[in-house]
Amino acid sequence: MQDKNSVVTLADAFNQAVYIIGGHGSRKVKVLQEALELVDGETFSDHYGNGSIIDEFQQEMAEVLGKEAAVFFPSGTMAQQIALRIWCDRADVKRVAYHPLAHLEIHEEDGLKELHQIESILLGEADRLITLEDVKGMKEEIACLLLELPQREIGGQLPAYEELEAISAYCRERGIKLHLDGARLFEITPYYEKTPAEICRLFDSVYISFYKGIGGIAGAILAGDSDMMQESRVWKRRHGGDLIGLYPYILSSRYYYHERVGKMGHYYEQAKELASLFNACHGIKTVPEQPVSNMFHVHFALAASEVEPLLVQMAQQFDIAITSYLNKTGGNSCSFEMSTGDRYDTVPQDKLRDALAWLDGQLQKQLS
Repeated sequence: MQDKNSVVTLADAFNQAVYIIGGHGSRKVKVLQEALELVDGETFSDHYGNGSIIDEFQQEMAEVLGKEAAVFFPSGTMAQQIALRIWCDRADVKRVAYHPLAHLEIHEEDGLKELHQIESILLGEADRLITLEDVKGMKEEIACLLLELPQREIGGQLPAYEELEAISAYCRERGIKLHLDGARLFEITPYYEKTPAEICRLFDSVYISFYKGIGGIAGAILAGDSDMMQESRVWKRRHGGDLIGLYPYILSSRYYYHERVGKMGHYYEQAKELASLFNACHGIKTVPEQPVSNMFHVHFALAASEVEPLLVQMAQQFDIAITSYLNKTGGNSCSFEMSTGDRYDTVPQDKLRDALAWLDGQLQKQLS
């Protein structure tokens, strides 16, 4: 029981609320338990990267992505560094380009530079997408260009598909390899109205995640041509990625992939509906204004110190929680990331609208 004199934090209020509007659910051990319920306990696990469990799933993902082969990795960080290393070695150019807010640049402690001595060219501006003109304007020779779809750190924005096609054609004309950070690839297929294979056709290699929109416990796939994938297996061993058994990750990835990949259009519609509710509130805007996947950012025109007490009170009064944290984006603004999923349909819509109407009134008072 919480001390009545203690301060309730936003994280506390979030965890205590009955209804949480984002994601699929808490990351508890039951995520793995559910994935294993229908698995025969006598099934052989994989063994240092070999075995039918891993082989069959890799083949399935290669077909889904329209590539010759695919390799399962314990993490996307490992998979992407290895992909870029291979392309740099083949071109004999230790230089790649990507967005200033790419995962490799801001979340990996310079792993690409320290482990592989690969230089990164930060292309374009931090607050917008990479454009064809940015690519054409590069003065440095690069082995590979990495594009992240959607671009998470700026709200999950996406370029027009025609822009993607033009960038792909330009890179192929000049012998520049194009790699897709597709951690949320399946989530963007409803917006583009393309299959994963159609999107991946524009890229020489692709990485996908199984713990983001899919909701598995961990794991990633790297896909490309057969020679590259064979080389990636060697690098996977060098990185320590060939655990004696990866089957807990593989089985949960396979289970939740089949459970949720067909729901991505539904999650996308949820996100558009929810964003419209947020945008109807005083002092709130979403980026993008209309989401292009199930993920978007929510911005408040008030400091986090002013918004947090309101979200705590809303959670306590209405049992509705929208976030466990706020990022400071300026002296008088803050934001958080929203991803819709299985939990959204469990929230009573009248209760959600009542809670947001209350929040709108409170924000209006603060802003007046």
